[in-house]
Amino acid sequence: MTYPAFPWRPDNRGRSGVAGPDRHIADLVEAVLFTAPGERVNRPDFGAGLGQLLFAPVDDAVVGTAELQARSALQRWLGELIEVDDVRVDLAEAAVRVHVGYRLRATGRPAQVSVERGDG
Repeated sequence: MTYPAFPWRPDNRGRSGVAGPDRHIADLVEAVLFTAPGERVNRPDFGAGLGQLLFAPVDDAVVGTAELQARSALQRWLGELIEVDDVRVDLAEAAVRVHVGYRLRATGRPAQVSVERGDG
């Protein structure tokens, strides 16, 4: 089964790109993690807003809060598709790196995705 690529991107023939099930879930995870609450007009509470951490001071409290935010948002918005096992947030000088370990609810198969935003 294929899904529309998210975010939208053309394929090599100029048509709407598609993604397989694994890539689709990874794209959804990234969208939840880096969409800031208030960014989506019809879903003002959607997202974890981790991109805002690029400008936050780096300390253990900020990292712990970010991991809790990420886990909570993923469970709320993707809880029907995945079961979150592990969330790790790494704040470098100019980047936010997030590693998420999860299991697909449909198959029970473990998967993971690592995403990064910033210059690092």
